[in-house]
Amino acid sequence: MNPDLVSVLRCPVCADRLALDGRTARCAQGHAYDLAKQGYLNLLPAASNGIEGDSAAMVGARTVFLGTGYYVAIRDALILAAGLGADDLVVEVGAGTGYYLAGVLGTSDRRRGIALDVSKYAARRAAKVDPRIASVVCDAWKELPVVDGSAQVVLNVFAPRNAKEMARILAPDGRLLVVTPNQQHLAELVDVLGMVSVDEDKERRLQDSLDGAFVRTGSEVVEETMSLDRTAVEQLVLMTPSARHLNYRDLLQQIAVLPEPTIVTLSVTLSTWRPQ
Repeated sequence: MNPDLVSVLRCPVCADRLALDGRTARCAQGHAYDLAKQGYLNLLPAASNGIEGDSAAMVGARTVFLGTGYYVAIRDALILAAGLGADDLVVEVGAGTGYYLAGVLGTSDRRRGIALDVSKYAARRAAKVDPRIASVVCDAWKELPVVDGSAQVVLNVFAPRNAKEMARILAPDGRLLVVTPNQQHLAELVDVLGMVSVDEDKERRLQDSLDGAFVRTGSEVVEETMSLDRTAVEQLVLMTPSARHLNYRDLLQQIAVLPEPTIVTLSVTLSTWRPQ
């Protein structure tokens, strides 16, 4: 892990900056955190132990599905909206495998990224996706282990939103990019496969969750159709929260009767926010 990136992290116990000493991150108060052999740093507060993040199976399915490029339209929209400088820091809250974060960093060697996720399985993947990214396990609902005002961009793609903390880690002129699903998103599969549907009050909940900490400065709909074979449909379902309540055998039987390819709608809103 890059020592410069560790210096942007802070201790989850005392909030002092961390510094890398060999394979251990330490703060001035003596709190120490060893790098996992897979390359990520676990800064999950003791009170958050036992929180259920994405499982190994969910992360594996997401790696396969995103690797096929079906969601590249979302990543491309984020790249354009980020408008990064040559040496900016990007933090993704709920980063998963780091797919979007690595894309937004682009080709500049001086750009840096921090991938935050509660899942150790996701952190393992993100730690290896790009050497410019520091992968950190943390609880998005607690204080984020990132120094105040250090990020030029914060990404939040289908992930929890802790407005107060995201505003704290953003630079005064920084921006928050949020991706949320629309009602049409995956609509062809929701009822047929028993997937979790998009909340009709999604837009109001988004505004309420960020109100007081952020001001919206822009919004765009990213929408296209995807032509998915049955394997891609399976991976898509298994990477979502729906995987937690679906019976796998039943799911395979339901997928088996779908036409091949199945036409599925990708429909999300990318909104841009600035700290208030």
